[in-house]
Amino acid sequence: MFGSTRSPGRRIPTLLTALALTASAAGAVAAAPPARAAQDAAALPTGWATVVNAGSGKCVDARAAGTADGTAVQQYACNGSQAQQWELRDTTDGRVRVGNRGDATKTWDVTDVSAADGAPVQLWTYSGGTNQQWQPVADADGTYHFVNRNSGKCLDVPGASTADGTQLQQWTCNGSAAQSFRIAPVDTQQPPGTPDLGPNVTVFDPSTPAATIQNSLDAAFSQQETNQFGTARKAFLFKPGTYDANANVGFYTQVAGLGLSPDDVTIRGAVHAEADWFQGNATQNFWRSAENLSVTPTSGTDRWAVSQAAPYRRMHLRGNLQLDDGGWSSGGYMADTKIDGQVRSGSQQQWLSRNTEWSSWTGSNWNMVFVGAQNAPANSFPNPPYTTVDRAPVTREKPFLYVDAAGAYKVFVPAVRTDSRGTTWASGTPAGTSLPLSDFFVVKPGATAAQLNDALAQGKNLLVTPGVYHLNQTLKVTRPDTVVLGLGLATFIPDNGVTAMTVADVDGVKLAGILFDAGTTNSAQLLEMGPGGSSADHGANPSSLHDVFFRVGGAAVGRATTSLTVNSDDVIGDHLWIWRADHGNGVGWSINTADTGLVVNGDDVTMYGLFVEHYQKHQTIWNGNGGRTYFYQNEMPYDPPNQAAWTNGSTQGYAAYKVANSVTSHQVYGFGSYCYFNVNPAVTAEHAIEAPNSANVRFRNMVTVSLGGTGTIRHVVNDRGGPSNSATNVANLVSYP
Repeated sequence: MFGSTRSPGRRIPTLLTALALTASAAGAVAAAPPARAAQDAAALPTGWATVVNAGSGKCVDARAAGTADGTAVQQYACNGSQAQQWELRDTTDGRVRVGNRGDATKTWDVTDVSAADGAPVQLWTYSGGTNQQWQPVADADGTYHFVNRNSGKCLDVPGASTADGTQLQQWTCNGSAAQSFRIAPVDTQQPPGTPDLGPNVTVFDPSTPAATIQNSLDAAFSQQETNQFGTARKAFLFKPGTYDANANVGFYTQVAGLGLSPDDVTIRGAVHAEADWFQGNATQNFWRSAENLSVTPTSGTDRWAVSQAAPYRRMHLRGNLQLDDGGWSSGGYMADTKIDGQVRSGSQQQWLSRNTEWSSWTGSNWNMVFVGAQNAPANSFPNPPYTTVDRAPVTREKPFLYVDAAGAYKVFVPAVRTDSRGTTWASGTPAGTSLPLSDFFVVKPGATAAQLNDALAQGKNLLVTPGVYHLNQTLKVTRPDTVVLGLGLATFIPDNGVTAMTVADVDGVKLAGILFDAGTTNSAQLLEMGPGGSSADHGANPSSLHDVFFRVGGAAVGRATTSLTVNSDDVIGDHLWIWRADHGNGVGWSINTADTGLVVNGDDVTMYGLFVEHYQKHQTIWNGNGGRTYFYQNEMPYDPPNQAAWTNGSTQGYAAYKVANSVTSHQVYGFGSYCYFNVNPAVTAEHAIEAPNSANVRFRNMVTVSLGGTGTIRHVVNDRGGPSNSATNVANLVSYP
């Protein structure tokens, strides 16, 4: 099994990436210059464009958005600002002047008209100097290198650095990635009739040239392949039709069709997620999605090598699907999807497939769960560890944007299904309601919390276009059936300790495609579904959360006592990743503080694909009756400094999943909890699950794992099962009680 042969099994080998990047950078500097024939640039954008270094994935940027003479031209994480937008205007003989959108008269300039290696590049008022003219030379892979007319030397990232703020220079041309740049238009011509969906949404129709589509996809991937904690967000939307394209999907990127059925949009090529940036290790391939497309892979097999927060949803793959990239992987989620061929899970440690269909499935490691999946493997936990539930008791699929036969943009809201198997669309148009775009306030970068609340108060839904939105006041959803639909991993960050969003105890609210990112001042909670004491019955029209993710730290210091509180009854959770960061920026036991990921107080709440990780006390507390969880994945906090810092009364550690003693009915199918106490391997958790010993509080198919034997989970549930420790990494328990 994967865990026993390749442990530790999760986001541990970050050092390998750093070493590999260092080696790559050194190689780029030392490489012998290849022979590259100069040629005039082809198909350069005529308007504003981003220029992204192929080695670092960072954008060429005017430092601090400056426009004064002498402003450094640097690389910086791509963020969509005007400081990173450039116009390549013809001068003579295939040369261009490269002006900044902040002030187009200010152009790339080699300081002091120098011809020396290492001369820095700055912004300077254009005067026609040869040191301000550059020849963009097209390379075979679609990148360009820029040759200065005065010196004959190339625009270069010093030392092949990947650091923000590195000032660009000129250097003898050597063919390295540090001298290669991808150029992509930022004002792509949208098809006729396209509404204003903000600067980070690109819509294609069948008349869009294939080269334009591919260049846009490639430029975004170059920017986003390694941009794990950046601020750039992107959505590519395909109108109904057939396309030849290869969409390699990077961080914070959504690739989706605009049909009512996934078969309305056909991609001949690939829509895939790879882990090349991490040497095949997919354990950090987060925050991306493929949705509502039919894909015919050129090779016969497509790859979706991901871990958390990377849904493969409402897809029709006319071939096979591979879920790993040869290294570790720790996903994942698939729903409302048909695979004509075989699904191969490979190294995936766990996976949930809900309302899916395929010809066959192969592969297993620790916790593979199938709910309402046609042709799913038979229940056989733990050998192999398959948990199969024939039908999904109550579901609602994620709302999505589409274009109707008349060309109007609408949002389709699928109806609730009960006791379902297979996809919603296999037999034709699914049941549901179409909402015109006029019912939505289209949220674009720069929008304020006050504007969003004003729109909500007027009865509008929210279509949140890709971007990062700081909230200085709580967003208040009070109207039944409100839809808040995010595109391209739209992100809300609460400032000054406010709760990012509250939802009233009303029927049928749908939240989808949103990342809640904790701010630097502690929030008591990030999202509250229903106020405390909620008691209304929503069984006929439940509220639902689809691809809703939470993050505390990682991008920066973040703090939130609880990430999600569910007080309303009957809420459906449809793929949630609730994460206190274990790597990135602003990470540490006393830095990104967070007690609990999820607290459920409502009755009859159902969760599909519940991932909760690294919180400092209980990961999940369930106080309501009638709760159901189909697939649970958890990692305990990596970083307790000692046992005293992580002790619950007289109990060592905190259970990952706590069901209150007052609960009389609860069900869990397919449970996994892992420990990796890398700060202090002597730390112990007494048990992964703490629950009342009651006939109607039932757990089926549970696994605990000590990743690499680093730490101990003494029991699986209460005093049953286990241990998982350095001697026995994996412990299985089929049922409790």
